[in-house]
Amino acid sequence: MAQEKTSILLSDVSIEGDLIEKDKIIIDAKINGDIKADEVNTHSNSNIKGNIKSKNASLGGKLKGNINADKISIKKTADIDGVLNQKSLSIEEGATLKIKTQTHD
Repeated sequence: MAQEKTSILLSDVSIEGDLIEKDKIIIDAKINGDIKADEVNTHSNSNIKGNIKSKNASLGGKLKGNINADKISIKKTADIDGVLNQKSLSIEEGATLKIKTQTHD
């Protein structure tokens, strides 16, 4: 099996535009644009304005946009405003949410 690659964007990074990563992306940065990756992991310093499309999304930062993923995991540090579309959803107590959600098969 081919080795999975991980891209990491730290808190001193700011991006204007869409991001596409084939494998996994870890974000602790400011992004103004859509994100598409196999796995998206956002940390507490992240500030994203845009939509996320992935198989797995683990969210711990600020997000204004919609998420389409098979599995969404929301951490207690998350602040999310948008529509979630997923197969499975988990939310830690303490997260700030202004969301609509729907489950798909």
